[in-house]
Amino acid sequence: MEKQKIKPNLNEAGQRIDVYLTNYYLGKYSRTYLQKLILAGNILVNGKPCSSGHKITQSDEIEVIFPDAVASGIKAEDIAIQIIYEDKDLLVVNKPAGMVTHPGAGVKSGTLVNALLNYCKDLSGVGGVLRPGIVHRLDKDTSGIMLVAKNDFTHRVLAKQFKQRKVQRKYVALVNGVVKFDNDEINMPIGRDYKDREKMAIKFAESKEAVTRYKVLKRFPDTTLLEITPITGRTHQIRVHMKSIGHPIVGDTKYGIKDKAARQMLHAEWIKFFHPTLKKDLEFFCKVPF
Repeated sequence: MEKQKIKPNLNEAGQRIDVYLTNYYLGKYSRTYLQKLILAGNILVNGKPCSSGHKITQSDEIEVIFPDAVASGIKAEDIAIQIIYEDKDLLVVNKPAGMVTHPGAGVKSGTLVNALLNYCKDLSGVGGVLRPGIVHRLDKDTSGIMLVAKNDFTHRVLAKQFKQRKVQRKYVALVNGVVKFDNDEINMPIGRDYKDREKMAIKFAESKEAVTRYKVLKRFPDTTLLEITPITGRTHQIRVHMKSIGHPIVGDTKYGIKDKAARQMLHAEWIKFFHPTLKKDLEFFCKVPF
């Protein structure tokens, strides 16, 4: 738990405390997040909880209490994870196939978050108590590069880059069948499947724009190795799009063909993003394990 004390000056008197703190932190924390802290009683004025509408005075003493990101129900577990890069703000990890990203319904242990809590005690809390540090996610059976934030500022900046499509990513996939075109773009909206709510599907109502580009790396008699670039980031996007053109991912038991593949042949191989503290682009590569 981190605590910060703030003393307003005369020129700042009269502002709502939520507005004042939003300006004070210069975009590091959103007004919505600070209002949640106020509602939780984590922002004190002269030692007492306040409301978002409190008008500050020069004599006020403000204390902001940032709660720990981790819920008591999540346990740190000694699970080996590959760290590709680390600094004081973030981690770049290689998630193995078969590992769930974070705890959820029916899954309480063995996740990347459980492993991260054992490795690193400082993780951002923006994603919520079940997802400390998790800026984005990979499906359970997809391996490869993931970014993990150690503090809320880094988390918010990276999340904004993902939302604005400034983070560049490339995947490698082995798909069923021989793909005809050397490269192409799939632009088909994706939404929740009407029949199976655990699956996604191509839909033109109650859906979101989804764009995926691919390039053939090598053709085999019955399969094709592709480099895939997701332009948007919808749930199960690559898997749904490849199924839609008749070339599902090899080993994809949800959207693909039942086969004897040892795993789902989809790997997040490369990422490029702007580091918010170093103020420069970083890129990382993670060799395909299949």
